[in-house]
Amino acid sequence: MPPEKPQWAELFTEVVTSGLCTGCSACVIACPHDVLSYDDTHGRYKPFHVDADGGPEDCTHGLKGCTMCTRACPRFRLWEPEIETHLFGRERTVEEVAGISSDTLLVRATDPEILAAGQDGGLVSTMLVWALEHDVIDAALVSYLEGDGSSWKAVPGVATTREQVLAAAGSRYTYSANPLAYPAAIEGGAERVALVGMGCQASAAPMMKARKAGKIARRLSLTIGLLCSKTFDDAIFPELFEARYNIHRSTIAKMNIKGVFQVWTHDGGYHEIPLKEAHAWTREGCTSCPDFAAEHADISTGGIGASNDWTLTLVRTDAGRELLEGMLADGVIETRPGDEDPGAIALLHRLARVSRRRWPETAVPMPRRLPPAATPA
Repeated sequence: MPPEKPQWAELFTEVVTSGLCTGCSACVIACPHDVLSYDDTHGRYKPFHVDADGGPEDCTHGLKGCTMCTRACPRFRLWEPEIETHLFGRERTVEEVAGISSDTLLVRATDPEILAAGQDGGLVSTMLVWALEHDVIDAALVSYLEGDGSSWKAVPGVATTREQVLAAAGSRYTYSANPLAYPAAIEGGAERVALVGMGCQASAAPMMKARKAGKIARRLSLTIGLLCSKTFDDAIFPELFEARYNIHRSTIAKMNIKGVFQVWTHDGGYHEIPLKEAHAWTREGCTSCPDFAAEHADISTGGIGASNDWTLTLVRTDAGRELLEGMLADGVIETRPGDEDPGAIALLHRLARVSRRRWPETAVPMPRRLPPAATPA
């Protein structure tokens, strides 16, 4: 028998409609025939196949041998061991609950403007600015706030300058499929593209490299991962913030999550909303995601722990280490050992375990593997 060539038909049944799809959009940008699109309306955040070419469940190009969508998908079949073997030469052990890394640090920017614009220690913005200014990358796939920002709808976009990086700074807690900005980056002439995204998106580039997905795999040359427990449907703004707390989205200046939903408004107000009240608006694509710690990024970052102005940082690959060392040598960041904030390390491991337990028992087993003491009864 000829070797199996899994295509959209298999991706549709095994991932898109099975509950495993995170909505990362990797399959959409990898499709060479433009027959996949993306639906971010009404809380869906999922790819779909255009009806004109095989209907929603199949693909005529797939029937002819095209497998690009399944090569790109970071949740298709044995995705985790494939990615880790490609990135690290081995699979993670059960003790490495937050993934494989070489260093855990606390990092913050030294540039006051970036610190003021960024979230926590401003590390992500500093990395992008430094990488652009030192010819490491040509463009970055990030998220912006739509229009003038008052809608708080996150949308994918491209940053090629310091000003654009700073305009994209700060956290949103609704979803933006940042890989969707890839075509715009390529149209602008970029050949070395950085991707900033949560774990679901951070796994896309190494998945494409491991499964040899062509030019797109080569061009996605740097991945910055964001620690993420979940994102929320855009309906959280009218149905929770406005309906229960009279906080209109147009009045919000900044948001963060530190055990509670923290909301700052333009009039100087500050509000705390219990996270349990927000759970009902959890985005569907997050409910089965096992990756809190963006385990397959070059560098993973997040503002957890006691220090609001430092970023917990996991250095995972040689590319991530070289980037951080170059920035440190130029004095644009300062670092401290991660174990100076043991609470942050403990929280990292706890949230990573929680996320791993989300992976369905009916799917491929590896993402649910946990140390015996951490396995739920």
